Order: sequence, then structure tokens, then C-alpha cells
Amino acid sequence: MMHVKVKAKDIRFTIPVPYAILNIIISILSSKLLQKYANKWTKEYFERKKLDFTFPPIDKQTLIPIVKELQNYKGIVLVDVKAKDGTEVKVKL
Repeated sequence: MMHVKVKAKDIRFTIPVPYAILNIIISILSSKLLQKYANKWTKEYFERKKLDFTFPPIDKQTLIPIVKELQNYKGIVLVDVKAKDGTEVKVKL
């Protein structure tokens, strides 16, 4: 299980993310329909800013083995960020 901890000035909370939920999120993000709509929704903005960018396709077959391998490294800290205003975010396996 992945734990996301957020500490702000007066708020502190932890969000546990089971690996099953992470796999579902990967499936949703890698769907061709969502990627098609993401490119469609951002196309107009990128044209106004004169940027040539499309979101690269997310490959589910590549991400699922990475998540399975992360399950073997419990306790490792993936992200530990502290902002100047005192906000902290930590992602731990």
C-alpha cells in the first residue's frame, strides 16, 4: 500500500492508496478514449499559445510491471518535498 502524507499550515492528512486502486487508475489513464479527449480538450489552448504538443500515449503494459515491482520495496520514500511556506508532501510505499 502506498501512503501519501500532506502537511500544510493547519491541515495534516494521510491518504492510503492500495495497489489495486493504483492499477485501476493506470487502466483509466491508459485508455485510448481518455487520451483522445485529453488531446481534444487541450488542443484549443495549445493553438492559442502557439505550442505544438500532444500528450504521449500511456502504455498500460509498461506501467503494471513497475507497480508490481514497487510492491517488493515496502517502506521506501518515493517523494519527499518541503515548500518554503511549510507545506510538506511525502509518498511512501
